[in-house]
Amino acid sequence: MMKIVVLSDTHMPKKGKSLPERFVKELPSADAIIHAGDWQTKEVVEELKGYGLPVYGVYGNVDGEDIHSVFPYKQTINLNGYRIGLIHGHGEKKTTEKRALEEFKDEEVDLIIFGHSHLPLTRYMNKVMLFNPGSVTDKRKLPYYSFGILTLEEEVHAEHIFFS
Repeated sequence: MMKIVVLSDTHMPKKGKSLPERFVKELPSADAIIHAGDWQTKEVVEELKGYGLPVYGVYGNVDGEDIHSVFPYKQTINLNGYRIGLIHGHGEKKTTEKRALEEFKDEEVDLIIFGHSHLPLTRYMNKVMLFNPGSVTDKRKLPYYSFGILTLEEEVHAEHIFFS
């Protein structure tokens, strides 16, 4: 079993001074962290790496060269036998989820993790799970902040954690 904590759109320090306690509480039992972009500053990268876990990520539309130099626009990672596509999801036309799906149309992936919309989502399209964790620091008009937990075993278990 592998537990991955997933977050996106931290927009720190603009939308939050530090990672929320509810999010940090999950890290001791996690095997990896995935961030789907819009970190805003390199300090977020350093803070997450400070927990001693592998940190996978991509850059988003608000990220500058400091983040571009660490993370790609998109990537595919293999974790516990699953191929996971990772992208922020920004762009022109279409919905964020359709843009994310389109980016991996020529690749065989089991799961696509994306962000950008700040809207938590779990759904299947064309036998591929799409997962957006929402945002731990910028809920916009939603009632709660959110992040995700993926458990990779014989099947993928995806869960959103909502908190205020």
